Amino acid sequence: MNLYEKPRGVETRWISFENTTLDRGKAGLENKTAKGHAFDNIRAGETKTLLDIQGSGSIRRIWLTINDRSPEMLRGLRIEMFWDNSDRPAVSAPLGDFFGVSLGRRVTFECALFSDAEGRSFNCFIPMPFRTAARITITNDLDKPLPLLFYDIDILINEQHSPDMLYFHAHWRRENPNQLGKDFDILPKVAGSGRFLGCNFGVITNPGYAGSWFGEGEVKVWFGEDEFPTLCGTGTEDYIGTGWGQGKYIQRTQGCHIADDQAGQWAFYRYHVDDPVYFSEGCRIAIQTIGGAGKAKTIAMMEAGMPIIPVSLHPLTERGFIPLMDLEPEERDIRNDDFPECWCNFWREDDWSATAYFYLDCANGCLPEIASVTERIIGLGEVEGSDARADT
Repeated sequence: MNLYEKPRGVETRWISFENTTLDRGKAGLENKTAKGHAFDNIRAGETKTLLDIQGSGSIRRIWLTINDRSPEMLRGLRIEMFWDNSDRPAVSAPLGDFFGVSLGRRVTFECALFSDAEGRSFNCFIPMPFRTAARITITNDLDKPLPLLFYDIDILINEQHSPDMLYFHAHWRRENPNQLGKDFDILPKVAGSGRFLGCNFGVITNPGYAGSWFGEGEVKVWFGEDEFPTLCGTGTEDYIGTGWGQGKYIQRTQGCHIADDQAGQWAFYRYHVDDPVYFSEGCRIAIQTIGGAGKAKTIAMMEAGMPIIPVSLHPLTERGFIPLMDLEPEERDIRNDDFPECWCNFWREDDWSATAYFYLDCANGCLPEIASVTERIIGLGEVEGSDARADT
């Protein structure tokens, strides 16, 4: 849209507790117009409707802040979005994870789709069009109240969308731990035509792996009913634009908000804004749960009882890469002296979570319901420096 052109018939609305309707000339009327309803609370178990409108339009920005930003609250609040009067949410995710940072931790950042100015707010700039209706809710799945919720949703109404318009979806899932020897699904299989917009991850590493590297897994994309993927990356940190491990960095479409070796927590993202991932016959996206360490350290962890399946060795010799999975089972034992001391990649078990963002040619929700609040918050803990506090 050109900054100097106004689309015919399109109007702007801001939705907040100061004006929860689309009515013109009806904003900020409480308390005789003197800041009467800037915030509200959400009782334990309550669902609060933030937006419920009929007609065509698009959401252009969501801003939100809460006073309790503990990991428990950020995972215990559930944000959901419904398009065109669907009864199944197209978006269903924990509040903190949806707004770009996993693990219930807050950091100051700005990227192409999300931002947090000072670690105390939530901003989303993803365009979310709808044809006949839009509804957004937040549910408090915890057994304690949220005293203060402020929000503002900026929308355009009366927009005319093309026949090729797609609906925004977001899906969150967690495996704690992941299944040994199997990929972690970022986006479980969906049908239809659309675009994968990207994802953010949260990983809590198992301390039994003694600080070894968790991120050797490759991101893979399957189209339609294909048995094998069409797109395949080269490693976890490679997918988010860095290499040889990853520290903290924040860029426009890729980055790592949290690289906390001491706590064993990692949060990172990749958004396909400039490099679209389109699909026409459905899609599935996953990442291998593979890490790595030196051969001797890997053997020591195996002998200590850690879940490990070695998959390859990387000696810097003429022999080069050794694909263990291509060998006969009896030939794969890395304790064999014929294998030199070198880097070893292996399947492992950690705590993986991810929020996938995508557009689809269907308004209805199409994926399983979000996990229970108990499953969402277990194991997060209170981490120093995470802005994990409740302001009262």
